[in-house]
Amino acid sequence: MLPRWSPPRFPDVLPRGPALWEPALTKWTDANTDGLFACDVIESYLRLTKGMQRGELVRMRMWQGDLVCDVLRTDTSGRRVYWTYLILLPRKNSKSLLGAGLALDGMLDEPGAEVYSCAADKDQAKLIFKEVRQSIEMSPELDAAQGGIFKVYRDAIEYPAMGSVYKALSAEAFTKEGLNPSRVLFDELHAQPNWELWNVMNQGSDTRDQPLVVAISTFGVMTDSTGQTSVCKAQHEYFEKVLSGETDDPRFGGRVYATKLGENDNYLDESKWYEGNPALGDFLQLEKMAAVSRKMPAPDFKTKRLNLWVTSSNPWLPDGTWDSCADKERTIEHGAPVVLAFDGSRSNDCTALLAVSIEARPRLQVVGLWEKPDDGQVWRVPRAEVKDAIRNACRRFAVREIAWDEFLWQDAAEDLLEERIPVEYFPQTPERMRPATQRFYERVIDRDLTHTEDPRLTRHVGNTVLKTTYRGSQIAKDKPDSPRKIDLAVCAVMGVARAEWWYAEGSKQRTNFW
Repeated sequence: MLPRWSPPRFPDVLPRGPALWEPALTKWTDANTDGLFACDVIESYLRLTKGMQRGELVRMRMWQGDLVCDVLRTDTSGRRVYWTYLILLPRKNSKSLLGAGLALDGMLDEPGAEVYSCAADKDQAKLIFKEVRQSIEMSPELDAAQGGIFKVYRDAIEYPAMGSVYKALSAEAFTKEGLNPSRVLFDELHAQPNWELWNVMNQGSDTRDQPLVVAISTFGVMTDSTGQTSVCKAQHEYFEKVLSGETDDPRFGGRVYATKLGENDNYLDESKWYEGNPALGDFLQLEKMAAVSRKMPAPDFKTKRLNLWVTSSNPWLPDGTWDSCADKERTIEHGAPVVLAFDGSRSNDCTALLAVSIEARPRLQVVGLWEKPDDGQVWRVPRAEVKDAIRNACRRFAVREIAWDEFLWQDAAEDLLEERIPVEYFPQTPERMRPATQRFYERVIDRDLTHTEDPRLTRHVGNTVLKTTYRGSQIAKDKPDSPRKIDLAVCAVMGVARAEWWYAEGSKQRTNFW
């Protein structure tokens, strides 16, 4: 239970702006937070490490002090409320400074404290560590070499009087088993390649009195290197459920500063930037941010500076357009005329089969997907199972053709043709795929197709990027060796192109008949 007169767990309006930290002007007291001590430590010892003000003590803003106090909020028994806390802030809003302050406070938190800053790679993890180390080295009362209390090493900081240590860790999670962290600062959670380090660092604190994992990040892409929902996206979705009351988790807290854009809003509208950037108009200057907006690709600016989720680092479709075409109720009926689109592989990739209805506003429905499991085992596509799925689809629907890229599966195509199954070769050449890609894009923008919101199809579409040359644009993976699959997206482009052709042919016949 929270003490009386405590600030709300999730305020309706998040604080922002240049006002300096004045705890007396807030509802925070030593009875409802340990953050007042942490803020005092930060303002007494943490120093700026860059720019003309290098070496000067940090002067916290009201929104920063309020955030630290919320992270370290206590209940009526004096115990910490939160074990996990999510801070989502765009770049240039002092994320690293906040992390450094919480790390410095963490070393003073309990005897034998183990504080770790974690990131996708060691260089990123050391950003917070570097802020703390340089602040200590600039403070004689902190640096043991100058008579202070902390011993500074290349990769660690020790507080001998309490037996506490602070280190930076990277994402090789298998090396972190056996740690007993009391406080963990996850920097740029969105860049974690998978869930391993997050899981390890969240499972090692069972014997700690008041463990705390703080994730500090911008938004990013929705899927990780395995093609699954990224750690950061999953934590944000969980936070939203806690915030709305859908999930009851009193141990999970957070502050999310994000820009909200309506369907017709322009992300370059400067008036929209303030909501997602609490430091804008203060140490984050509007003029400089506007200059950056003209140089950065739209996806990068949206994620790094506005805190907007994108489906990939260089998305093919504009934000929200694919979701706007979802219609779970509008499925393809048995016996309906369709085109099947097939994209096949042998191993280490995936094989996809998609149905597209032949009508003015085509419907897309996944028939089958065979993906290599992420378990490191040898795997091959079950070819017999795939062919049976094609046969079953031909019994279920009135299949006019199967748009088939013959690469690697020509023998299967010949087998099916002998069974009088209408396979039609659709080589994925630039000459065919570029116009098909453009028509598919136009239909999505105009909401002139629907899909059943199948997460597999949505994931593959989200993994797709647009490669552009002087000859035109074509969909592709973000990198040739990327583990993120796009095969269902390729099927969607092929299938819609062929379904459109069949519908046009049917229209001609209907016109001639009448």
